[in-house]
Amino acid sequence: MDSAKRPHLRGMSRALALLRSSHPEPGAAVTLAITLLAAGVGHRGWRLAAVAAAVAASQLAVGWVNDRLDADRDRASGRRDKPITSGAIPARAVGVAGVLAALAVPLLALPLGLPATVAISVALGSALLYDWPLKNTAFSVVPYLISFGLLPAFVVLALPAHPAPPVWLVAAGALLGGGAHFANVLPDLADDAATGVRGLPHRIGSAGSQLAAAALLLGATVTLVLGPPGPPSWPGLAAGAAAVVVLPIGWYAARRTEGRPVALFRAVIVVALIDVILLVVSGRVT
Repeated sequence: MDSAKRPHLRGMSRALALLRSSHPEPGAAVTLAITLLAAGVGHRGWRLAAVAAAVAASQLAVGWVNDRLDADRDRASGRRDKPITSGAIPARAVGVAGVLAALAVPLLALPLGLPATVAISVALGSALLYDWPLKNTAFSVVPYLISFGLLPAFVVLALPAHPAPPVWLVAAGALLGGGAHFANVLPDLADDAATGVRGLPHRIGSAGSQLAAAALLLGATVTLVLGPPGPPSWPGLAAGAAAVVVLPIGWYAARRTEGRPVALFRAVIVVALIDVILLVVSGRVT
């Protein structure tokens, strides 16, 4: 593609192109949520910084490796918005950045103790297995369940006494991750299938993916409301009730419109945000 057809990319710096290749929006969202959770459970100072740095490095690694592995498919589907396919940055540079970020994760986590280092390293390994080879298989949801379950476990294990993470917190993270997988692809199922993506959401179709996303996210909501010790809080019960109301509204709106299920997708995102807020404020974990 000549430069006249991509003026917005012609002046892009190599650093900006590399950042765009990392899928910065979801990576930043995950890093922020886990950092806030870490602050909520008692991390301060260098420990809080180490948690944030290790999670950020893991998100960069997953994003860069994903873009590098998808480069050929992106070219074939005409994805000129991607830095590699637009020529803004070489594929090799993105791949090397992904490897370096992955190697940095255990090094950044090691001062937090061996249990925490193992937890985030396994979470990273699972996420990379999604990039290849599980993304195009019926097991595409498994890395999301494992990695998102282990991230809050990493936060708790990183505390000075290395306490065991509560089962409810790990389960809520896993359910939230699984729901996020189905919700993330809802608007683009047809486009993805046309370019050869055959993950579990594409195999069960739009209706099945809508149901899976709603069920997993509602499960995460219930777990976060009822899981912490003591009676459920009124804000937690209110958040749970909101989640129960929002999803049927989104489903009904989606049924009334043609095309992509954008209304339901937005409702699912709202419930996911409710779950993230509940996760962050769940400070009673030790």
